[in-house]
Amino acid sequence: MSGNKTAAVLGGNGFAGQYVVQCLAQAGYTVRVASRRPDQSALLRPLGRVGQVAPFYASVLDDSTVACVVRGADVVVNLAAVLSSSSAQSLQAVNVEGAGRVARLAAEAGVARYVHMSALGASADAPSAYGRSRAAGEALVRQFRPDASLVRPSVIFGPEDKFFNLFGALARYLPFMPVYGATTRVQPVYVGDVAQAVAQLATTPELAGREWQLGGPDIMTMQDIAEFALQQTQRDRPVMRVPLALARLQAAVLERLPGKLLTRDQLLMLSQDNVVPPTETGFEVLGIVPRSVAACVPFYLERYRAGGGRSGVFVPQR
Repeated sequence: MSGNKTAAVLGGNGFAGQYVVQCLAQAGYTVRVASRRPDQSALLRPLGRVGQVAPFYASVLDDSTVACVVRGADVVVNLAAVLSSSSAQSLQAVNVEGAGRVARLAAEAGVARYVHMSALGASADAPSAYGRSRAAGEALVRQFRPDASLVRPSVIFGPEDKFFNLFGALARYLPFMPVYGATTRVQPVYVGDVAQAVAQLATTPELAGREWQLGGPDIMTMQDIAEFALQQTQRDRPVMRVPLALARLQAAVLERLPGKLLTRDQLLMLSQDNVVPPTETGFEVLGIVPRSVAACVPFYLERYRAGGGRSGVFVPQR
């Protein structure tokens, strides 16, 4: 237990954020859940004792709000990021400048420990603008917080994800299953395991200053994932590999629609594998055994079966 220490989690009301908040609360921290929608963060209050989880308004685009939320904190975790640019937020503003802003203000506030969530495949020469923005953000974080723990997960999955759930929805509503980047390999990692790793890095000073590549036990191609989704949803659909030229045309249209179901930059992400290099550190160093896709995903893909699936509490098995 960490006594009366305080953690500030930027982007804490997002998909991974709610799990990180829960892990930090279980470790005994008072958690400030910082986001642009504190009304949504209020739903996380039951993850801790009365008053232990508190919503705060903060935008990584604004110095004053970030400075307020990190002041007096013992730990800062920055999970805020965007997958693609929009009219309100851009990759440069959030993933690069925002990452640097939070790190700089945490350093100025004297915050003892700092964890930054990036992405596997972040690189200055990545084919996608997203991958390059993540690498530029890491560089700024390192400039202001050389002691930061950089977390680089592969594709994160869990009951609320927009990955396996998307495949489940496609299986339900389309007469075929489209696959983009069919031979590209990914290493899906369970959101609870990523959150456990983040909390462990945030609460263990001797682990500071390192990069952590996180991937699950399964390496799957995008076609493997499509076929798995069809199997779990019990849908008999042909799998169609979408030719690159057609995929680019579809993405050029879809990226202009609300929700951005597919963008040309995402196609560039799918042009290379997203797996943990064999020599990189990961869960084994932290003593965490990551959960498999088969142990977690079938439960929440059942809802896409004909007639719907069962209901109940999701308890993933290792």
